[in-house]
Amino acid sequence: MDDGMILTHIIGWGLGLLLFFIALVLYSEKKKKQATIPHMILRLDYLLILYTGFVLLWRYFDEDGSSFTVQAIIKGIAGLIVIVCMEMILVKLKKEKSAKAWWIIFFIALVITLLLGFGILPMGFLP
Repeated sequence: MDDGMILTHIIGWGLGLLLFFIALVLYSEKKKKQATIPHMILRLDYLLILYTGFVLLWRYFDEDGSSFTVQAIIKGIAGLIVIVCMEMILVKLKKEKSAKAWWIIFFIALVITLLLGFGILPMGFLP
């Protein structure tokens, strides 16, 4: 497998989470105008995450007889849910509404994504 694509995907997620928390803090401090910049950059980062994630998912389909295809699909769906939750949390904060349910879904989907991505799937880093 191409380690460059995996690394790009991980860097994209790392940058995405960093931008998410920066925008989160700024929205929480009622600095909507300043929060717009990291929020917009985060939206661009979603494209990088989606592209690299799709390429990595496609590699599981290309492997003949891969026993990890179902887990890769579940990880992809959980990753999409994480992105949706990140966006919904920021939009709710911007509108000063409660995002409690989105936080719960975010946490569950993030744990699933990390466990599958780093622990179970063969392109992960953990044994």
